[in-house]
Amino acid sequence: MVLCALAATVAVPPSAEAAPTGEFGWPLRPRPTVERRFDRPAHNWLPGHRGVDLAGSPGQDVLAAGDGIVAFAGEVAGKPVVSIDHRGGLRTTYEPVDTTVREGMRITRGTVLGTLRPGHEGCVATACLHWGARRNGSSRNGPEYVDPLALLRISPLRLKPVVPGSAA
Repeated sequence: MVLCALAATVAVPPSAEAAPTGEFGWPLRPRPTVERRFDRPAHNWLPGHRGVDLAGSPGQDVLAAGDGIVAFAGEVAGKPVVSIDHRGGLRTTYEPVDTTVREGMRITRGTVLGTLRPGHEGCVATACLHWGARRNGSSRNGPEYVDPLALLRISPLRLKPVVPGSAA
């Protein structure tokens, strides 16, 4: 019986298109390469990388990582940005995105927010999505930047050897 279950698990490998099973998913499909990782600044005003850069293609659909409400869709410092407010005081941001959504829209995970614009400073890919996340902090400390990859419930599959005659 254990071998049958194991065989069924191993026989159908997960697709690269498969979404994580948690509340949040990848904002690009298929699963993108992470070009630059999150680097939390010691203080919000100090240098760091407040998100991750994901390799994509110019014109590729950018998807909402989770359910929420569009908090901002416009330009910041000449870059097109979309921000989504999620439950629990979490906000995710996506740039550079030529948006197709409006502020105040209620969206669900996987909703197309717009298309990825080519170029992103510091990224070697033709087009990179900067995906950021922050939680509301105390009014004294301001928002807390968090690694958006931590929102994805991705865990590697680990198989243990099955010893004949043992209870697994």
